[in-house]
Amino acid sequence: MTHQSFPPPPINPFDRLHVYDGLMMNSKRWLLAHEYHRRRQNVHYQSLNQPGIVWGLGVRLIDAPAEADAQFRDGRWVEIQPGIAIDVEGNPIVVDAAIDRKYRIRTPAPLTGSLTVYLVVSYVDPYNHDRQQNSELLREWIRFDERKDTPEDHQVELCRIELQPGIVKLEKPSDVLFPDGNQLDLRYRMQAKARPEAVVKVAQMRQSEADYDNGRKKLSNKIEENLSYLMQSVAALYPSLQGETEIGKVSLQTSRSVAAYDLLYLADSQVVEFEEEEIETLRSYLRTGGIVLIDSPSYNEDLADIIINDIITDELEIDLKPWQEISREHPLRSQPFLFGALPNINQQQIELWSGGGVILVRGALSEAWGLDEEYLRDRNEIRTAQELGINILHLAWRRRQMTQLMQ
Repeated sequence: MTHQSFPPPPINPFDRLHVYDGLMMNSKRWLLAHEYHRRRQNVHYQSLNQPGIVWGLGVRLIDAPAEADAQFRDGRWVEIQPGIAIDVEGNPIVVDAAIDRKYRIRTPAPLTGSLTVYLVVSYVDPYNHDRQQNSELLREWIRFDERKDTPEDHQVELCRIELQPGIVKLEKPSDVLFPDGNQLDLRYRMQAKARPEAVVKVAQMRQSEADYDNGRKKLSNKIEENLSYLMQSVAALYPSLQGETEIGKVSLQTSRSVAAYDLLYLADSQVVEFEEEEIETLRSYLRTGGIVLIDSPSYNEDLADIIINDIITDELEIDLKPWQEISREHPLRSQPFLFGALPNINQQQIELWSGGGVILVRGALSEAWGLDEEYLRDRNEIRTAQELGINILHLAWRRRQMTQLMQ
């Protein structure tokens, strides 16, 4: 599952109505006064919370309504249950029982493969400057819609359906946790909740196709899977942060490709093959506050010495400190989880060096972020490895944030 991150409020100043004795009130000034309070409410919500469903808004299959034309009387009809959601700006989306909540999925079936369709709901501002309103009250309205790409920020996802080729007949899944094609999928609905302090993004270096033998490809996929497991654990273990579970794939040919990420993961085999332009990209990335995590799972002392002496010390001009010399106050030791000794994984203690935005880990730390092939790894071992991983992510976010605040 990919976490959706939402933008902070726009930096726009507030203008409120200047009220003085003798001021004549008209509809324009009344709207200005109310729009000011509405904008303040929206900014307050957007600063502290993120959008989603408050309660209700389930989706169930129904037969085509009697008033539907014959050509539309098919197995594509759903009904949205009453409920409440809040959009990214804090606008309430109220779906009550009195309105028509029936909806037909209109998207044609794909000719080949599959096509994901998103059923969404959004807030509709009832005020229209061009239309004369005869009623004293204007209802704040909502709109149901479907999309073939991920919902926009102002839309709240109700469900998604993976359409299959052929005649589409929607079904209720036999297992709601693992729906199949043409079945309602409610797994990715977001609940309204407090906004995390930040969303941490991680990337790994993209291998060239020429270097991609089966062994390296399998290893790269496993690393990506384990990084994703680590990012999933962030919300549960340290809710102040949110991890982006989609791991980026970047090239180090240009610094622009890594600029959006807080942490860059590199395998030791990649580092020893760096060319000068890739070293320069790392220098630029470190200057902007990024963290480079170099993973050496093999306990190969010669390889670690090459990385430390030839790459980090000579090329990057960074002095690394071993774990034993890292101070008690260093975020790697204490934020958010407290570590004295480093954990033992696969019955071997991992080793860690840090300095200047570079972290070198020797041992099976990244392996323990995810599941092993035989499902034999102890839960406490996984949890300890993930907590140390979250300390690394937290350091990456804080270092990048503070560096960019001084740019």
